[in-house]
Amino acid sequence: MSRFYISTPIYYVNDAPHLGHAYCTIAADALSRFHRAAGDDTRFLTGTDEHGIKVEQAASERGMTPIQLADDVVERFRSTWAHLDIANDDFIRTTEARHKEFVSELWRRMDARGDIYKGKYEGWYCVKCEAYYPEGELLEGQLCPTHKSPATWLSEPTYFFKLSKYAGPLLEHFEKNPGFVQPENYRNEVIAFLKSGVRDLSVSRTTFRWGIPVPGDEEHVIYVWIDALTNYMSALGPIDGELHRRFWPGIHLIGKDILKFHAVYWPSMLLSAGLPLPELVFATGWWTVRGEKISKSMPATRVDPNQLADDIGVDALRYYLLREVPLGLDGDFAYENLIGRYNAELAHDLGNLVSRALTVAGKFTGGVVPPIHADLLGTGRHAELAREASAVVREAADQLRAFAPSRALETIWRLVREANRYVNDTQPWALARDPARRADLEHSVRTVLEAIVCTARMLRPVMPNTAREMTRLVGGSEELAASWPAAERFGQELVEGAAVGESKILFPRIDEDRQAALLDRWIPADARAAAADPAATAVAPAKDAKGGQAKGGKRDQAKGGKARDKDKAGEAAPGDAAPGDAATGAPDKPPRSKPAPPTGPVTFDEFGRMDLRVAQVVEAAAIPGATRLLRLLLDVGEPEPRQVVAGIAEAYRPDQLVGRKVIFLANLAPATIRGVTSQGMILAAGAERVIGLSAVDGDVPVGTKIR
Repeated sequence: MSRFYISTPIYYVNDAPHLGHAYCTIAADALSRFHRAAGDDTRFLTGTDEHGIKVEQAASERGMTPIQLADDVVERFRSTWAHLDIANDDFIRTTEARHKEFVSELWRRMDARGDIYKGKYEGWYCVKCEAYYPEGELLEGQLCPTHKSPATWLSEPTYFFKLSKYAGPLLEHFEKNPGFVQPENYRNEVIAFLKSGVRDLSVSRTTFRWGIPVPGDEEHVIYVWIDALTNYMSALGPIDGELHRRFWPGIHLIGKDILKFHAVYWPSMLLSAGLPLPELVFATGWWTVRGEKISKSMPATRVDPNQLADDIGVDALRYYLLREVPLGLDGDFAYENLIGRYNAELAHDLGNLVSRALTVAGKFTGGVVPPIHADLLGTGRHAELAREASAVVREAADQLRAFAPSRALETIWRLVREANRYVNDTQPWALARDPARRADLEHSVRTVLEAIVCTARMLRPVMPNTAREMTRLVGGSEELAASWPAAERFGQELVEGAAVGESKILFPRIDEDRQAALLDRWIPADARAAAADPAATAVAPAKDAKGGQAKGGKRDQAKGGKARDKDKAGEAAPGDAAPGDAATGAPDKPPRSKPAPPTGPVTFDEFGRMDLRVAQVVEAAAIPGATRLLRLLLDVGEPEPRQVVAGIAEAYRPDQLVGRKVIFLANLAPATIRGVTSQGMILAAGAERVIGLSAVDGDVPVGTKIR
């Protein structure tokens, strides 16, 4: 039996749970549920980080003791995780005795190795980070590079950890274990940091008291990062205990902003203490809300996961968060996108499949699971669906083991859509009219019920309640629902004669009136006021030709529409005047005049001249010297990818784009921009500035024509 031990970061108790907390915890929960269903010995840890000057200050401001504040906030996290159906095995608090004892033991081990020494530290300190910064890393005005808040010059006695001693051994570990930090781009960042030279680390404080005392010197409290990071081991009990032997080393799922602490500081401490390093540090991206980083000072970015779960369903929220963005990339949260995926994929694809299957079973097979007809198993559409189901089971399992839940859900939806096509093709309602085809009818109904239970078992890590209900409705047992399906057993899992439930709508479609009501409830009044301002009209949902919400929920404004980019340096996106090659100053071709905006309707033939297709970004990079331009490689369904220059660098970083599907104008005349040939144009929302990329509803294949 394999083992799987996964942890989230422990969340700081000066804040309430928000979208970013929920995303990381749901991801860890889904991965742990998968491994448990696949038969692995599994343990899942989350918890709270409760020491430090920020908690001490926040408690003082509220007239509370630090532990009173911590107790209050901890309950918010516990209740939120229960609400979101998080099935963690343990919840660690850094104020617990078991944790304090382990932290002290780790300190003593590092000290005994000769890696702790006393000195004095002077430098710029960010209270929010609880970290010192070299002046060269600060922004102008001595601002913290992460929080953009003023750093404070501090001078205090401190104990130091010989971090510099372990840079070499840690680099060797990276060379021998290339998968130690993932995704790869983050691994490269950590290696570059180590090679740049690391200094010894201040590991104690005397400026506050809310922490774990340094063994033998209670004037100092242990630096919060030693304190916090140790939770991953302290939650397993004594170093020589059964849980440690069974589960360590573990896997840390963390936000990319704390990667340095987990991939450099923590492994170095473990090397010093003579303890095994983690198996893997996997960094997730950041969620923004309408392009803005989540912040307590900006109410419009404060997405309450509890409210969303109440309004749209826990499983729908879990599905959206894990499907929308590949784990490891940044994502931008938009309420319209949530509703778009809900309607297209949950209500239409999955809900429609379950409703249709239960209807035909109730009408044509007496409301029970019909028998298997062995002579039909390897024939026609029955065999095609079985082959696809087997492939999906294998691929989705591989993707979940590779920390790719978004890809796994995309794969599972292949089976959902294929099962819907299977019902259309076999037409059980037509077969029921011919008594001579009774075997075909029963086998058709049986096969689609098997497709549903197979889908449910694969969805259970992400959508546990929905999966449990789907399994029950098609006559499956709880024991069956709790395990990952075997690819070779498709079509043979249900028990003949088991009762099938009545047709049920799992995900009622959100119509325009309900959508409007939900958006009013979710979006704060100040954000709605900003959206009503003429300068911010682009946040309004796009309308289709009938005035309704455009499919997919993407905010895709008709005005502008092109990913334009012009600045004083003469950069331009395709469709604008083409400047000369930046390297030579020579014109690439005669400048094109900027087309006048349309003043009236276009004909259908005029529209038909545009070759619009679905494309997927396979590579994205900045263009040297260009502040607004990115070079993209697009898979458009052709033998070779297309290269495009897009003026979207102010709205998107390259790492946010890889894997995204966009709408691509394929027959725009090529242009050379900053020495880079652009072979088309992607469409984007916004006039003077880009606020979002055009996209499509559902998993549309690359190269598909837009019409």
